[in-house]
Amino acid sequence: MSKSKFVIDKLAKLFEQGLISYKDLNNEILNILKSKKDEIVFKLDLSTKEEFEVLKKRIDSLEKKIELLGKNKKKTKKAKKS
Repeated sequence: MSKSKFVIDKLAKLFEQGLISYKDLNNEILNILKSKKDEIVFKLDLSTKEEFEVLKKRIDSLEKKIELLGKNKKKTKKAKKS
């Protein structure tokens, strides 16, 4: 309910200010939506593409090391009981 009220309040302010033409109204709505999107992205603290690629390479190299350690592990023999 509060989100719809926010949008309605913004639209009412636009009409009060005389932004009646379609282009002005469209641009103003897009600006409001972009600012809200930017706020959400900032709150999520998303990583950049470069950071993601670096982390992906690190994970791949760690997985290869784990596989090599698993293959190189020698099987131990149990001692015979006499």
